[in-house]
Formats: sequence, structure tokens, C-alpha cells
Amino acid sequence: MNAKWITPAVTALDENGHIDIEANKRIYEHLIQGGIDGILIFGSIGEFFALPMEEKRNMVREAVAYIAHRVTVYIGTCSMEFEECVEFSNFALEAGADGVMVISPYYFNLPDSAVENFYDSLADRVNGPVLLYNFPDRTGYDLKPQVVLNLVRRHKNIVGIKDTVGTMGHTRALIQTVKKEFPEFLIYSGFDEFFAHNVLSGGDGCIAGLSNFAPAVASGFAKAARENDLEALQVYQQKIDGLMAIYDVAEQFIPIIKKAMILCGVDMNPGCTAPLLAADASETERIEEILRNASIL
Repeated sequence: MNAKWITPAVTALDENGHIDIEANKRIYEHLIQGGIDGILIFGSIGEFFALPMEEKRNMVREAVAYIAHRVTVYIGTCSMEFEECVEFSNFALEAGADGVMVISPYYFNLPDSAVENFYDSLADRVNGPVLLYNFPDRTGYDLKPQVVLNLVRRHKNIVGIKDTVGTMGHTRALIQTVKKEFPEFLIYSGFDEFFAHNVLSGGDGCIAGLSNFAPAVASGFAKAARENDLEALQVYQQKIDGLMAIYDVAEQFIPIIKKAMILCGVDMNPGCTAPLLAADASETERIEEILRNASIL
């Protein structure tokens, strides 16, 4: 069974709100030592939408060199300025990333034809593997399975997708539609709790955030799937189900993930890009309770 857990890493900032390169290296080491299969830098949890491009480029150089192919590295290269997206994607690939991930255009509601045109144009100009990123709750657009299949048929360098949707039905349809013709196409769920359903349905695992503070749980789950250990799968599924409460602590879940990491011993600043607010005392108390219930604290 093909089963990988990729961590969409948070981005550690210093006290002045700039990317803290050394703190991020500590995060990557924490994840690698925890056994995860890969790291996505500058996904949604990584605050790609609010960080200066020059700081992101510098972090990519440092991160790829530091990780040194010990695990798979994907870079989120989305920008609403198309040329910037193309340039950043090629920069990341030239730096040594294994692929780039690009969310569908957002803000305006778009027809399928416009989104296909966007990815067609992108894939034609990016010199390496591209993963699609479907997150309709944030973009207002849902990448339909047929649209994905159309794109994969036209572009050999479109190699996978992160499907962040609230039900497995959409991801299941992607698996059934795309993998039938392109079995090597990577289909990752974006929510932690769908990991087992994803791989049992023929998908490839997940790119999901709880692994930022619980990499051993995530990597253990993936190992159990690869070894077809049903008893262990049940144990890990129930542990992940309990940890999903982290996302309910506050509407702004990125500061909550960062606080959980600090409580688990990761040396980093809890701050986020504006307007996100650091976890307050009551939220911290709730995080501690969730971690204790999962025997992580």
C-alpha cells in the first residue's frame, strides 16, 4: 500500500515578524527525526499568502540545502501575480525542490475553463513537477475530477494534487477518475482524519497539519498502512480523531498549531503574520488538555 504523510510545515517568524531561518531548520529537523515522509514549505499553514517574496526565496534556498533530500520537499509557490508564480516555481525547482504546489486562483469565482487555462499556462512554463492544490473553502472554486483529468492528460509535469475538502467523496471521485488512467498520479487528502480512507481507496496519503506537533503519530500511522497492520491503523485513527479537536480551539488554527508545537518542545516563536493572533491563555489550556488526552504531553 502506498502511504505517505507529508507535513505542511508552519513558518516560524522572529519577534519582528520576519522569517526565522534557524527556527525553521529546527522545525524541519523535528519533523525528519519524527519520521515524516516529506515537508511542504509555504502551504496554507505555512502562511504563504502573507510573507514577502524575497524572504520566501531565501528560506527556500536554506531549507532545501538543509533538508538535503533526506525527505521529499515540496514548495508552495502560489501567487496571484502569474509571472511571480512561474518565476518562484522555477526558482524552487532549480534550488532542488522535488516539486511545487500551486493553489487554484482565488478571490473571483471562475469557470472551469479559466482555471484550466491558468494551470495549462503554468505547466507549460514550469520546468518540473507541479502538484495542484484544491481548497474550495479558501478559494471559492472546487477542482472537479474531470478538470484534473483533462490537465493530467495534457501535462506530464502535473504529477499530483492535495485535495482539501470536508468529505472524502470528492477525493474518492478523484482517485476513481484520474488513477484509472494515470495510476502514478499522486492524490493526497488535506485533512488528517481522512488518511486511512484515502490510502484504502487507492490514494497516496495526506498533506495535513497535525504532524507539525505529532510527527511520530503521523509517521506511525503511515507505517501501519504500508505494513497492512489493521490493528495499528485503528489505534492511530482514533488518536488522530482525538487530535482533530485542535482545529476547533480557535477559528485561526495556525497560531494553535504553533502553540501545540511549542508545548511539545519545539524551540520557536508563537507569532504569526498579521492579522493572526497568538493563542491566548484559555486556548493554551485547551491545547494542553487535547495533548494530554492523546498522551503527547
